[in-house]
Amino acid sequence: MSARTTATKQKLFDAALKLVGERGAASVTVDEIAAEAGVAKGTIYYNFASKDALVEALLHHGVEILAGRLRSAEGSEDSLEALVDEMLGFWAEYPAFGQLLVSELWRTPGQWHGTLSLLRDDIVSIVRGQMKRLADAGRLPAGVEVGTASAALFGTLLVIALDWQVFQPERSRAEVRDSVMLLVRGMRSAR
Repeated sequence: MSARTTATKQKLFDAALKLVGERGAASVTVDEIAAEAGVAKGTIYYNFASKDALVEALLHHGVEILAGRLRSAEGSEDSLEALVDEMLGFWAEYPAFGQLLVSELWRTPGQWHGTLSLLRDDIVSIVRGQMKRLADAGRLPAGVEVGTASAALFGTLLVIALDWQVFQPERSRAEVRDSVMLLVRGMRSAR
């Protein structure tokens, strides 16, 4: 893919994400995305077959960014804290993506349910790897399933990040991360 095509797609992703985050995917038109991106409507259809294809590509793009960040946390000294921090950092940088993800995951079975299920599984599998390492080290409470802990941590961080962005934007990322880590460590020591 050429640098120009990549830059154009990024403009379209940014515009679509902004509008979809504000109003939801169903209520945004191709004309509005084109206007927000400062391109002709045909540019969208040149790069994507339809608005739905653009939204699906946007979902993949966002999850790829998030997955890359989560993978970068794996080698850290406290990889659980690094994973929490990276996920919070992603939601802080892309709050509209969090809104899109939550709204579309909640819609059952929404238009992008199949795609979202696969993408959710990608992210949760990275979190699952971290939870498995904790379980293997005896750092998960007795009886807690790795899969449950993985989905719980992902869901908790998604909801906490949305709460932070919407209701407590004055809090710093470090404050939110430290609160989450106190919760996680408190649960571990309560065994």
